[in-house]
Amino acid sequence: MILIYNILLHAGVILGLPFIVPVILFTRKWRNPFLNRLGLSSLPGVISGSMDDSISLKPIWIHALSVGEVISAVPLVSKLFESKNNPIVFSATTQTGYDISKNLLSAYVNRIFYFPYDLLFSVRRVGNRIDPALVIIVETDIWPNFLFEMKRRSVPVLLVNARLSDQSFAGYGMFSFVMKRVFGLFSSICAQTRTDADRFRLLGISPDKVTVTGNIKFDQSLEPVTDIDLTQLKQQLHIEEGRKVIVSGSTHDGEESILLDAFTRLKKRYPELLMIIVPRDPERADSICAEFDAAGLIAVLMKDLPDPGSRKEMDIVVVDVIGLLKKLYALADFAFVGGSLVNAGGHNPLEPAAFGKPVLFGPDMSDFRQISKMLLEAGGGLRVHDAESFYQAAVTFLEEKGKALETGMKAHALLTANRGAIEKTMNGINAVIKKTGS
Repeated sequence: MILIYNILLHAGVILGLPFIVPVILFTRKWRNPFLNRLGLSSLPGVISGSMDDSISLKPIWIHALSVGEVISAVPLVSKLFESKNNPIVFSATTQTGYDISKNLLSAYVNRIFYFPYDLLFSVRRVGNRIDPALVIIVETDIWPNFLFEMKRRSVPVLLVNARLSDQSFAGYGMFSFVMKRVFGLFSSICAQTRTDADRFRLLGISPDKVTVTGNIKFDQSLEPVTDIDLTQLKQQLHIEEGRKVIVSGSTHDGEESILLDAFTRLKKRYPELLMIIVPRDPERADSICAEFDAAGLIAVLMKDLPDPGSRKEMDIVVVDVIGLLKKLYALADFAFVGGSLVNAGGHNPLEPAAFGKPVLFGPDMSDFRQISKMLLEAGGGLRVHDAESFYQAAVTFLEEKGKALETGMKAHALLTANRGAIEKTMNGINAVIKKTGS
């Protein structure tokens, strides 16, 4: 199987070179990590040289795909840092994931680097340089060559906070014979929900490898945003006291046009209303501003805001930096979680819930299926389907302060009541370590 996979993979790379090379040369988010992901270039202070010679234990390698998975991994990395003597290395696949890893995890890990492409020489080269005792993959990003290389090296690999969306389950089901072998390379799978666990078993994974540990997103840090923090954020964003604010986080292409339709109507009813948009891909910020400007609204990039204290008229602030979204949710009267009005699986609705904010999201929350269902059942969120339903929900929360407060409190209560997945996940990790002697 792996031979056929590599023949197809490398043939595809060779045939695609005329298209791949221009994309890499002219697209920053692909160009910057390219050589590192190939394993051909070392970054100073990242994976260059060997691990600290004073540390005899092999490192624990934790991997997360992008921003959402990195944020999910923070409490797990912190727990491993506290409880294990092994050095910890951390990888991310995307540039935004790598950047936010540097911001959130530098205090806990010895190295942060880009995950290698799933090419034989790349995974082998990076594997040789890190020589891990254990690999932990958070949620997703599953690559056959990497898993086979770790198997060859007798390195146990765990998939934690594991989930299978409806789309992934259907896709994997079409190739169940292949996926059974790929998932069988994991030493343990810690699933978010009973449904996820059942889906892994239906793909042929041995039942004794799959356990339900809950969703570690519930264990995110609940560090409060202080009044001083809020004041500084409002000054930075030129938000006058009492101005109503909508925060739309992790939006995807196609969602801003829906938000524009709803917001245009809302502005007629609430002239002082401000929307803060935080796109999933910061490189889209300029085009989002242009879309709102073309509709007669005043949209400003966050980096272009003048110094705090000066007056700036604006209807929309588009945030073109990463790492601020969680704090920005604290400013909201209510929040919208993106990736859900288009077919992108949604994003984490617990981030605004942590601040006691009412949460809106669209119909596609397949990546957060259980959390969104729990929020709806608890009365901590509302599902919207289009500009009209967004408008109606917004009016409810902007007009009825009591309703907004009650909904936000229910969202926060759900979050605090479901914590504890980290401890169960750590039990799963420790069981593998004990079994394999890693």
